[in-house]
Amino acid sequence: MSLEGKKLGFIGTGKMGGALIKGICGAGLFSPSKVYASDLYEPSLDELKQNAGINVSTDNKVTVINSDVIVLAVKPQILRKVIESIKEDVTEDKLVISIAAGVKLEDIEKEFNDGTRVVRVMPNIAATVAEAASAITQGKNASKEDAEDALAIFRSVGSAIQVSENLMDAVTGLSGSGPAYIFPVIEAMADGAVYEGLDRNSALILAAQTVIGAAKMVLETGMHPGELKDMVTSPAGTTIRGVRVLEEYGVRAAFMNAVIESSNRSKELAK
Repeated sequence: MSLEGKKLGFIGTGKMGGALIKGICGAGLFSPSKVYASDLYEPSLDELKQNAGINVSTDNKVTVINSDVIVLAVKPQILRKVIESIKEDVTEDKLVISIAAGVKLEDIEKEFNDGTRVVRVMPNIAATVAEAASAITQGKNASKEDAEDALAIFRSVGSAIQVSENLMDAVTGLSGSGPAYIFPVIEAMADGAVYEGLDRNSALILAAQTVIGAAKMVLETGMHPGELKDMVTSPAGTTIRGVRVLEEYGVRAAFMNAVIESSNRSKELAK
């Protein structure tokens, strides 16, 4: 289905749900009047109504009935209970998108009535600033058009790709959890500059922009990160000294292990 003229619903307005709503509305893909959201926590609904101008309710059925695309933005532990409460209102003309970490399509689909169209997505919190990294995978009843609609929604708040479901745990460990790996890096880089005399605000600006710039160089040049690193590390220069310290402290291995451990936890949540 085309997204033109469609209405979008969110069940769950926590940190991730709220970030996606604000990002999607800010991108202009859906006007706020065509976005519905429900949650039991009224303060989050009030904040979204005031700042994003969307329709809010404490009743999930209101969101489902008024929406063509329904995003399940709830924790994995309560997903089954939420589905049970709305399944009779989720007709075959509606598309369901789940962002519950670790919950497989098969387990989601069996909770709904036969024929329900489901797409699973793993976004990240950077949707707040329209720089999310998301991956989608489509269920057995979802069409190619459904997948394209899901990609369009999540590309409105960053980048989105389609992967096979067996790779979704790796996506969770990499981009889903990834911002939390980078925030301490930015803070630590800034701390180093503060130690050397730079004021805190200036240090944070330079550290954060350095991360943005490095990431854009990878994405826009298409060059391997190792090639880009070599462009900066002149013989006996300042940068190679810093790189040597990172290698001595096992930073590369630490990041690899962080992704692997997070991916393993995603697998555990599915059991």
